[in-house]
Parts: sequence; C-alpha cells; structure tokens
Amino acid sequence: MKRKNKIQAEETNPSAGVSSIFKKVRELEIKSKKLTSDLFTGEYHSAFKGKGMTYKEVREYTHGDDIRFIDWNVSARMGHPYSKIFEEERELTVMLLIDISASSVFGTVYGTKKDLITEIAAVLAFSAVSNGDKVGVIFYSDVVETYIPPKKGRQHALYIVRKLLTEQSEHKATQLTSALKFFRNSTRQQSIAFVLSDFLDASYEDALRLTARKHDVIGIKVYDKMDMQLPDVGLLQVQDAESGKTKWVNSSNAYVRQSYQQEFFRLTEYSSQVFKKAGSDLLHVRTGEDYVKVLQRFFISRNR
Repeated sequence: MKRKNKIQAEETNPSAGVSSIFKKVRELEIKSKKLTSDLFTGEYHSAFKGKGMTYKEVREYTHGDDIRFIDWNVSARMGHPYSKIFEEERELTVMLLIDISASSVFGTVYGTKKDLITEIAAVLAFSAVSNGDKVGVIFYSDVVETYIPPKKGRQHALYIVRKLLTEQSEHKATQLTSALKFFRNSTRQQSIAFVLSDFLDASYEDALRLTARKHDVIGIKVYDKMDMQLPDVGLLQVQDAESGKTKWVNSSNAYVRQSYQQEFFRLTEYSSQVFKKAGSDLLHVRTGEDYVKVLQRFFISRNR
C-alpha cells in the first residue's frame, strides 16, 4: 500500500518524483565516489592502459637511465648527457552498453537486475571520470534506444546516472548485435566497452568478435537466483517478459525444474564461450551478491 500511495503522490505532484530521482542520484554519487576513491582508483588506473607513451621533457642523465632514451642533440648542446622523459597518455574512452529490455526489471533478491546494473554502471562511470577519462552510454533493447556521446567530468557522470535511473523502453526483446554494430559505427577510436546485461540472447557471436578486434570489451552478466532455479511451489503460471507468452508449469516436477536450470546453464555457457572466443572477459554477478568484490578481482587480474 505504501508503494501505491507513493506512486499516486508522484503522479499528482510531479516535483515529488523529480526530488526522488535527485535523491537517488545523490545517493548513487556518494556510494560510487566512495568506492572509487577507497577501492578502485589504483586498480582501475592499472587495469586499463592508455593509448601509449608521449614525450614530456628532458632531464640530466642519471645512472640507470636507458641509454636508448638519451637525447643526443640536447646532450651535445649542454656538454653532458640528457635523457628523454615520457609519460603515459592516459585519456581513455569508456562506453557502457546497457540492456534495458523487459527481462532486466526482474529480481527477487535486494532489487531487480536493472537496479544492480544501474549501481555497477554508476561506479564505472565515476571511476572513469575520476581518472580523467571520457564515458558514454548506449541504452539498448532489440534496438538502440538512446546514445549519450562520451565526455569527461562530474556533471556528465551525474547526467548518466539520472538516465540510468529513468531510462525505459517500449521494446521488450534483447538484441545485443544491434548495440554492438551501433557502437562500432559511432566510436572510431579504440575504447573500453562494458556490456551490462543478463544476456538472454543467443545470436551475437559475430558482432562481438568484430567489435573485440578493435575495442576492449568486457561483459558483465547480471542474473537473479530465480533465473537459475525454479522454486518448488506447485502449479505456476509464468510469463516470458520479452515475448509476452504465458504458460502453466508444475514447479513441483523435478524434471521441469531440471530443464529450467539446464536452459539457464545453456545460455550462460554460450555467453562464456562467445566472449572467450572473442578474447574478451565476462564477469558474472548475481542480485544480492557483492559486486564490489567481483570488480576488484577483475581489476586485479587485469593488472597481472
């Protein structure tokens, strides 16, 4: 009843809905920036390399300097050796490909898959901008819904978080291929792409392989416990969120529960193999799980 009253209040008073969104944005900013500063700053920076090394300056040669970097012209003018100093060209472009199809709004543990995707995406966005990188977003279902070109800065990250909280789609289905194709066509320079989805799709192998040839693609598969296990509660009427089809299933039947679980593992195995063949990483995060540890382990493994 409280939830219903809240919705009615927001409909009669639009400012209530706006203030609620701003409150959520602020909460996500505080949480994301804390995680970024406390946990991810060094790991994120080290996990993703810049575009290369650029010349910075020269300084007097000291014992241990690589003789290949001696600037012979300056050394000749000054009468003693000088070494060239280089620094990493850090600026990166990070793209977040966010699945907003109907299946993302399902969840039984501490919120929906969309809630978890929103939190993870917010953390990645603030990690990027805190390192001086550009970040952009592609929201997709079975079509590309919204494109936010990559930019730097806190205000841009806050705009992305607001869109993460409010973006919705009239389309139900999922088609990662269309999002990857749009990404390739809209992003000319080499970028890091995080794909956040439950990957209830089975026809994106070629698109991922083509994308991974140029870009660093990381998949984050978000799933719910009930995506994997059907509870033993008797006769159920279930609906496919993306196709809209409904059917009755006997969840007390062991064969039915086993078949349900096998289909989950089939799709999971497909995703794992497709990413592996493309030379890309795929992380798995369950609703209710500590995604911070999953991201930390990933960043640390990349550093190695």
